[in-house]
Amino acid sequence: MADVQWQDVQKAKEFLQKTDTTKNISVYDHLCKVLGEVLSERPDKAIDVVEAYARKAAESNQEKPAAQSNEEELAKQNAAAEQNLKLYEKAEEEEEGGENDEDYEIPLPNLMELAFYFEQAGIGLGRSEIYEIFLHLKTLVFNYPLNSVRFWGKIFGINANYIIAEVEFNEGEGEEEEEVEEENEAEDAPEDDEEGPSEEDELPKPVWKAPPVIPKEEHHSGANKKVYFVCNAPGEEWVKLPHVTPAQIVACRSIKKLLTGNLETPIVAFPPFNGTEANYLRGQIARISASTQISPAGFYMFDEDEEEEEEESFHENYMTNVEFEGISLKDLADPSMQHWVHHTQHILPQGRCTWFNPFEKVEEDFDEDDGEEEEEEETSEAKAEEGPKLLSSAGEDYGLGQNLPAWTTYISSRVLPEYAVAVARSNRWPGAYAFAKGKRFENVYIGWGSKYTVENFTPACPPPPMLEYTGGPEVAEVDDPSVEEERALELRQQEAAKAADEMDQMEEDDEDDE
Repeated sequence: MADVQWQDVQKAKEFLQKTDTTKNISVYDHLCKVLGEVLSERPDKAIDVVEAYARKAAESNQEKPAAQSNEEELAKQNAAAEQNLKLYEKAEEEEEGGENDEDYEIPLPNLMELAFYFEQAGIGLGRSEIYEIFLHLKTLVFNYPLNSVRFWGKIFGINANYIIAEVEFNEGEGEEEEEVEEENEAEDAPEDDEEGPSEEDELPKPVWKAPPVIPKEEHHSGANKKVYFVCNAPGEEWVKLPHVTPAQIVACRSIKKLLTGNLETPIVAFPPFNGTEANYLRGQIARISASTQISPAGFYMFDEDEEEEEEESFHENYMTNVEFEGISLKDLADPSMQHWVHHTQHILPQGRCTWFNPFEKVEEDFDEDDGEEEEEEETSEAKAEEGPKLLSSAGEDYGLGQNLPAWTTYISSRVLPEYAVAVARSNRWPGAYAFAKGKRFENVYIGWGSKYTVENFTPACPPPPMLEYTGGPEVAEVDDPSVEEERALELRQQEAAKAADEMDQMEEDDEDDE
């Protein structure tokens, strides 16, 4: 009986919620407004004023007809439709075309096929959005000389989201733009005064020295091995993110910010972050890639010729193993993660993938007063940082505490395992997934771009202020004396002066008597 009554209530509610096309409001919403007015004002004779409230609510609804209320929404939908329409138009390069199949070979993976596998595992963005992203990735191939293109993932933002494409330029390409950006930064840097301070106004030289700047890794190496393009929605213009610096990666580890969707937004945080949201986004992408880009063990291998030369150093490059035959789903779904490896270099605490010794060079200072050169060697013992090597096992990743491992593995379907895929989900970076089936695998990230922390995130406290001078009586300030103390001091000085005069007079009288 209760079920029948509940169904009747639901049907009645659905009837009341039907929108009137002429007034653009339903009976349910109208009653909610009237009751809201009554409850907010709470008049003495509520029954007498309900009719007045109902008339007032009806007049307010008539002021904004349905056509005007939907005008802005329809304008947004039309703009989005016109923008997406460009994705379905053929580019000039395609219209020229070619008769051979080689003319249509582009470095673009079959994103729809990969999306199908992720869909089996319950991961994805929807087929319509994935297809639009697939078409939008094709524009990168025709506009830039690329060797590979890959859909990296999607990072959510407060006002807009970021669709991210990971690309790799052809050898010798893409470096000129970075050099131009560095030259522009050098030109914008402030110039030092050539005259310098005069001898009269010469200031004391500080003893403190700034820590050495860790240079960023070059193009096609380390954290800057790949290049990333972003856009807010399919059809919008791709924007190339700048290379990341070690200082930015170190700062990203100490702060936690939600992205806004605007690359020009300044990052206000402590420790201070040198850059805008574009630099912060690039740093987070580097961190996520280094921690979550995994592949089945044996899919990649090192070149045998380079292996002998790099026995004592870290490998930076690898190649596809053509003899790889795949790993069974049972082994890939093993919680130990022994059959998965990291194919992206680990980022050291320094902010680089390869260690850089900041005290390797000798600093030479020139003393202008003595006219001599003073060589100052840094004797600091900088211990080289080490991390997991390339293609190291993902099973060696440390857990997150509270019996939470770094990875969680599962099979997409237990009913039909022969058609299922093995999935690995990162617990350190929620939103990072990897699937594998036979000789196919792929990684994707769909999340907020924030790292998981067992405890609540607590911002770092500012360091204590540095002591410019040591304490002591020489630099300690003395309180000003009061008026009474000054008068008492004057009286004492007058009495002392009077006593000294009397003493001098007595000595003169004694000399005259003699």
